Amino acid sequence: MGRPLFYDIIEKPATTCIVTICSLIWFVIQKKSIGYSQVGLSYETAIEGHYWRMITSAFSHISVLHLVFNMSALWSLGVVEQLGHLGLGTAYYLHYTLVLVVFSGVLVIGIYHLLIGRFKIDYFRRVTAVGYSCVVFGWMTILSVKQPSSKLDLFGLLSLPISFAPFESLIFTSIIVPQASFLGHLSGILVGYAISWGLIGGMNNYWALTILGWIVVVFVFSLKKSGAYDFSFLEIESLTDASLPSVRFIGNGRTLQASAVPLSGVEVV
Repeated sequence: MGRPLFYDIIEKPATTCIVTICSLIWFVIQKKSIGYSQVGLSYETAIEGHYWRMITSAFSHISVLHLVFNMSALWSLGVVEQLGHLGLGTAYYLHYTLVLVVFSGVLVIGIYHLLIGRFKIDYFRRVTAVGYSCVVFGWMTILSVKQPSSKLDLFGLLSLPISFAPFESLIFTSIIVPQASFLGHLSGILVGYAISWGLIGGMNNYWALTILGWIVVVFVFSLKKSGAYDFSFLEIESLTDASLPSVRFIGNGRTLQASAVPLSGVEVV
């Protein structure tokens, strides 16, 4: 007889919350008949300023099979929360989940930009991605480096050595589910290696809260500016210079506007 689920829930609080959130979002999507185009991320929507889709696409699933696969893998990967003695644990898990969500989304859009601009493959303009797979593949990769003796359990039936799981799963999903985002999964793997090898590091509560704060700001402003949602308390308008947006908080009459700074001789890379 296996260990009661209750103990796993207690030892994996962050994983439990994320699985619950993704499941609830899936339920709402089904209830309201929401499609890929309404919550998914594509190159075209990104360059149009729909930055909020980087978050909605990560936590949204349209297919129940997609949801079950990702959440089953994520639950197994939640063992990261139980490895505090190895320098991992719940805080580490939360900090780098934020990093994986943001960096893998930015990386996949960057790859699309390269393929479209450099190689003229316009197909990737309209490829729309949804799902938590980028983060799942990222954690597979991190665990394969940090704890290579671990196993990845899927559906409680299939157990894979974690050291091979990222690329085994990448090939497996590409064959079984042809419409799966190969580049999205690959982005998660690359960011996972960057975290594991210390190329992306130094995360603590301060930086996690700072990143989370910016995510909320960009999420709300891009929702408003793209017209996807009308926040009645917030108005964005341009004053004197169309390139300098101002923000007005309705009700108190206050307006904030960025100021112009000469940038001659400066290159932004």
